[in-house]
Amino acid sequence: MVQVKICGITNLGDARAACDLGAYALGINFYENSSRALAPAAAWHIRRLLPSAVQAVGVFVNWKPAAVIALCASLQLSAAQLHGHESAKDAAVCSKSLPVIKAFRVPPSVSLERLGEFSRGTQFLIDASRPGHYGGSGRVADWALARRIAAVQPIILAGGLTPENVVEAIRAVRPRAVDVASGVESRPGKKDRGKMREFFREVERANRELASAEAGKDA
Repeated sequence: MVQVKICGITNLGDARAACDLGAYALGINFYENSSRALAPAAAWHIRRLLPSAVQAVGVFVNWKPAAVIALCASLQLSAAQLHGHESAKDAAVCSKSLPVIKAFRVPPSVSLERLGEFSRGTQFLIDASRPGHYGGSGRVADWALARRIAAVQPIILAGGLTPENVVEAIRAVRPRAVDVASGVESRPGKKDRGKMREFFREVERANRELASAEAGKDA
C-alpha cells in the first residue's frame, strides 16, 4: 500500500488535518531559504501535539551531521531527511542516531551507482531537479528513472505531485510512498484542505487498483 507524506507543514492546523486524513509522516522544513521553513520553537509546538503513530521528519539542506542529530534529538523527530548535497558519509553518521531519508533530484544528480554508495538502511526520496531549488518547486520528477530505482529499492516519490497526477505517478513508478507539498497548497506553506482530501482519495484509488492487479495475478 502506497502511503502519503505531507511535507512543508508550517502550522498545527495543517498538521492535524494531514494526520486526520491518514498521513504516515509530516515533513518539517529547516532550510532557511524555503518559504516553508520553521524555527525550532515553532516546530516543537507542532511536534509535541502530533499523534504518536505519525512520523515527524526534519528536512535539512547541507547541514553538518552533528547539527542534524542535535536538533532531531531536541525536537524528538522521527527521522532526518537530507535534501541537499550530503554525502554517503554524512548519511551514515546521521543514521547511527536516527532513520535517514536521502533525497535525490532527477535528473541529473542520481544514478543507480550513486545510490549504491549509501547504506542499506537509508531510505531514498526521488524528487525533481530544478536549478536553485531543493524541493517544493512543483516540477515533476523523471518517472521512468524513478521506476528503475523503485524496481531495486523502495522509494518515496516526490516532485510536482497533485491530486490530478498522483494516480498516474503511482501506476508509473510503484513507489513505497508519495510526498507532496506545493501540490496541495493554496499558497506556499499553507495547505488547502480540499486539495489534501482529494489527494488522499486519489492515492486510495491507486491503492485499490494495485490491490486488484495483485489479486488478478494470484487468481
